[in-house]
Amino acid sequence: MSNLDIRHEGPISHVWLNRPTLRNAFDAATIAELTQAFTELAARPGLRVVVLGAHGKAFCAGADLNWMREMAGYSWDENHADATGLADMLWAIASCPVPVIARVQGDGYGGGVGLVAACDIAVGTPAVGFSLSEVKLGLTPATISPYVLRAIGERAARRYFVTAERFDAAQAHHLGLLHEVVEPEVLDATVDRLVQAIVANGPLAVRAGKRLISEVAGQPLNAALRDHTARHIADIRASEEGRAGLHAFLNKTAPAWQAAAASDNQN
Repeated sequence: MSNLDIRHEGPISHVWLNRPTLRNAFDAATIAELTQAFTELAARPGLRVVVLGAHGKAFCAGADLNWMREMAGYSWDENHADATGLADMLWAIASCPVPVIARVQGDGYGGGVGLVAACDIAVGTPAVGFSLSEVKLGLTPATISPYVLRAIGERAARRYFVTAERFDAAQAHHLGLLHEVVEPEVLDATVDRLVQAIVANGPLAVRAGKRLISEVAGQPLNAALRDHTARHIADIRASEEGRAGLHAFLNKTAPAWQAAAASDNQN
């Protein structure tokens, strides 16, 4: 059985972690499969949005125990190669050119928190809990740290990186790790609402909007940044999609991409 369950519905792709009996914990094979899956999705024509979910009770329990036993005997070079694989997997998710939505139905620990943080949008249920548990094992959340820091901020990371405390969905929402917390019976409907909101927008504009965040975040407010953003909007306005979208808005008609997405969903 594959470690992943991947399904395509027109412009929407779903990637499910598929190791429910092991609480969807990572091992080298799972990491490689996730990296390959998101690399292939990045090149998929017409892709508009990806949903990352998990089968079973847990979202992701971090590292698989058997894998951890193997790592205990690794040399520095072997550890470095192994950690690089995990870092590459997280980057493949975060750098996916379309939005990635985390559907969090169960707990996330260690690398599972990194998975959620690497996604663009995250929705969870009230019973979900999280823990950056690495220090309990004498380790650190190094590879996931860039994504977790961006999600919860440095101040919160200073606490949870060193205490390994479990925090609940309400706290995850307060910190910014989860965008919404909803009851289990409406989790799928909430995710679908977000999916449909994205698909209703200009496909190239959505990709450009996601890319814009990484280009602008943390940059000084100087002349170079002002020029960069002015060029960005000029490029979009002058593009075929931008012109078509503005024309549709002014004429109170539906833009072509909405009709195309509806057709894809019916096929």
